[in-house]
Amino acid sequence: MISVAAELAGMHPQTLRIYEARGLITPKRSPKNTRLYSADDVDRLRRIQELTTELGMNLAGVEKVFELEEEMERMRRRTRALERQAAKVQQELRAEIERVRRSMKNELVLYEPPSGSLLPSEVSVRIRRRSR
Repeated sequence: MISVAAELAGMHPQTLRIYEARGLITPKRSPKNTRLYSADDVDRLRRIQELTTELGMNLAGVEKVFELEEEMERMRRRTRALERQAAKVQQELRAEIERVRRSMKNELVLYEPPSGSLLPSEVSVRIRRRSR
């Protein structure tokens, strides 16, 4: 409830209402429309308190900090997804390279130097030497 959350966060209940109106906090509601704050909500209230009192931010600054933190978290999730996708593609590429290597082994022919019949005979070599 709002009074308990306000006490835990060290602020006045009216301050919580202001934060809710600004969209900084969104407590759940009971069937009778009573505000219900979670432990995460209280942590967020403490973070707001820290940003406003210790760092001297106004509520617009706090809103911007929260927006940037949410954007960073989205980017982290996206980066992790891209890293997983890159690892999968890399694994598929390695498997394809190995498949191609295996298939090429059957098509490769070992090199053998030309046989003696293709080399000039001793006789023709001697004749060429004499004619010089």
